[in-house]
Amino acid sequence: MKSQAIEYRNMNVDQLNDELVKLRKEQFNMRFQKATGQLEKTARIRSVRRSIARINTILGEKARTPKKA
Repeated sequence: MKSQAIEYRNMNVDQLNDELVKLRKEQFNMRFQKATGQLEKTARIRSVRRSIARINTILGEKARTPKKA
């Protein structure tokens, strides 16, 4: 888990936003699969949700950090 946070911290804001969009689309698709009974790996929902939260946290940290001139 920590290695994932380290990877996200090394990304810039644009890369993080792209990853966030990708994860949200995956989460959306998994919700449909779960509702129709087609989802096999239910634990993946939890990991995607936590990855989204992790990215949002890092984006917030980057927004609060003053930029060096």
